[in-house]
Amino acid sequence: MATAADALFESIALPPGGPLYLQLKRWIEAAVHRGDIKPGDALPSERDLAVRVEMSRVTVRKAVQHLVREGILVQRHGSGTYVAPQPNRVEQSLSRLTSFTEDMARRGMLVSSTWLDRGLYPPSPEEIVALGLSATDSVARVARLRLAGNTPLAIERAALSSRTLPDPERVGTSLYAHLEKTGSRPVRAIQRIRAVSLGDDDARLLGVSPGVASLHIERTSYLSSGRVVEFTRSIYRGDTYDFVAELRLGDVRGR
Repeated sequence: MATAADALFESIALPPGGPLYLQLKRWIEAAVHRGDIKPGDALPSERDLAVRVEMSRVTVRKAVQHLVREGILVQRHGSGTYVAPQPNRVEQSLSRLTSFTEDMARRGMLVSSTWLDRGLYPPSPEEIVALGLSATDSVARVARLRLAGNTPLAIERAALSSRTLPDPERVGTSLYAHLEKTGSRPVRAIQRIRAVSLGDDDARLLGVSPGVASLHIERTSYLSSGRVVEFTRSIYRGDTYDFVAELRLGDVRGR
């Protein structure tokens, strides 16, 4: 029985540039994103696909393996290769300082967390610099796996001075809501975002394959006085999050 993928693969125009496996990878990836082949659709076998695109099976296998690692395809032993279920993407503004809980609540999404760590520790050298601590101070660490529905979206690892957060065990659903009660909620922050490949442990927590691309966000948050209150390092799944920033034309008069 012919499938949507069978019909689509009858005529393939690969994008030029780069190794052959990468051209095939980009073509399949674009077809998935356009919806030409949908979650659950089966791809032709490696042998069949190699004949259709006039490539070796080794080249086809390399393209497919890259797509499996990125979570776009899934292989089922003894069954074949299929388009993986695609999670709904979440947009987050880069122009507002909000918590994960607040972001999801605005979208009407059910939020839950799995605690990875909550306690007081000696500060690391990085935390000493970021939070302005001394080596004799202690730091409160709050680490959580954040989920929307049943989908893990992010791993958040926050560090604060123990003077700001002496009781990390009492933090509930929202760290910012807890800080607001003590007048220590930040009012502005600087974020740095970069792409990283997930290691084994973080990939397992987020339910994806090791090596998949993700977004690493480092946030330093400040009180109105200018004092640093929070240093957070987060890992977001690259297939579920879009960060959006509004840009305005600056005043260029007189230039």
